[in-house]
Amino acid sequence: MNKVLLVTGGSRGIGAATALLAAQQGWTVAVNYTANSLAADEVVRQIRSAGGNAIAVQADVADEAQVLRMYEHIDAKLGRLSGLVNNAGVVDVYARVADMSVARLKRMFDINVMGSLICAREAVRRMSTRYGGEGGSIVNVSSAASRLGSPGQYVDYASAKGAIDAFTLGLAKEVAAEGVRVNAVRPGLIETEIHASGGLPNRVKDLQHLVPMQRGGTADEVAQSIVWLLSDAASYTTMSLLDVSGGR
Repeated sequence: MNKVLLVTGGSRGIGAATALLAAQQGWTVAVNYTANSLAADEVVRQIRSAGGNAIAVQADVADEAQVLRMYEHIDAKLGRLSGLVNNAGVVDVYARVADMSVARLKRMFDINVMGSLICAREAVRRMSTRYGGEGGSIVNVSSAASRLGSPGQYVDYASAKGAIDAFTLGLAKEVAAEGVRVNAVRPGLIETEIHASGGLPNRVKDLQHLVPMQRGGTADEVAQSIVWLLSDAASYTTMSLLDVSGGR
C-alpha cells in the first residue's frame, strides 16, 4: 500500500528531519514550503537519492486557496493522503505582550493555528471513512511553550501552541471512530533555525541549564517521535500530547 504523507514546513528543521525519516520508513512524502524552493528541492533530492519518492509542494498554509491547490496537486501526483504532519510555524522577535502589535498576533495565529486547522480539515476529508477514506494519522507539532508560557519572549507563540493542544484533543475525539488518529508532539529546546528567526540564535545554549538533561534536543530526535506516531506501531495511540523536551 502506498502511504502518502504531507509535511508542512518540510524544507528545514524538524519538518525536513521528519520528511527524511518518514521516507526511509516507506512513506511517499510531499514536502511543503512557503518560499524557499531550493531548500525543499534539496530535501526531495536526498529522499530520491536514497531510493524514496517525494515531491516539493508550495503553499502558504495560512492561505486557504493555496492549501486547496496544494492538496489537489498531491491528489493528482501521489494519490490519497494517509498522513499529515502539521509542522509549519513561525515565531517573532522576543517581546512582552504589552509591546505586541495586532499585525504580529494575526500572523502568529494565521500561520500556527489557522494553517494547521485548514490542513487538517483537508486531510480528514481524504482520510476519514466518513468521506470514503481508509483512515490515516495526523501529528500536530506543538511546543513545550504551551505549558511554560514563554514570558518575556513569546507569549503569543505559546498561546498559539496552546490552541494546537486543544485542537489536537478535540479533533482526535471527533474522528477516532473514522479511522483517523490525531496526536501532537511538544518539542522543548531544539537546535533549529527558528531561534535565529526570533532574534535569539543562542537561545538553546543560553537556556539548556534549565533542562534536566542539560542539553538541547535535535530535529532528528523530534522526528523519531513524529514518525512513530504516524506509524502502525502507534495504532492505539490518539489524543496524546507527547513531550519531547528533555524533562523540561
